[in-house]
Amino acid sequence: MKHCIIDPDHSVATFAVRHLMIANVRGMFPKVTGVIRYDDQNITRSSVEAEIDVASLSTGVKKRDEHVLSDEMLDAARYPTMTFRSTRIERQPGSTLAVQGDLTIHGITRTVTFTAQQFGPVKSPWGGEVCIGVVCRGSIDREDFGVTWGSDPLEGGGLMAGRTVELTLDVEADLPEDA
Repeated sequence: MKHCIIDPDHSVATFAVRHLMIANVRGMFPKVTGVIRYDDQNITRSSVEAEIDVASLSTGVKKRDEHVLSDEMLDAARYPTMTFRSTRIERQPGSTLAVQGDLTIHGITRTVTFTAQQFGPVKSPWGGEVCIGVVCRGSIDREDFGVTWGSDPLEGGGLMAGRTVELTLDVEADLPEDA
């Protein structure tokens, strides 16, 4: 079993949500930390714990970022982190994994399943071993996490902000230097 630390300089969480049901708004949380415990011989013994700094949000529009971080949406002052803790990892056909776990957003925890691809391990050209890279993808209903702003129906149909949020967690994790 390898105990790998998520490298915050090479990791990011991203999202996409429909705006007015006609275009996607994309954003990222570049401050991701955590641990991946990886057993290549028995993937079911592996686990991931990730923490995302909500205040690190960037959509490229300062006014929108401020609104998303406000108490109308993510309420970053009250809920400064989002977390994911896996409860089960299984190999799927091909080179994918199913990663099930507890996702906490806005103070509410729900069980979700991500589809993941694993890369590595590889040797770093600067010395040491990059333990593993993982890209997890999935979607959630934001209302399941208490984020309900923009859910009133618009004239002619649709919502201000779509309920489905596409999530991607793209991380690189390294063995600790003292390993």
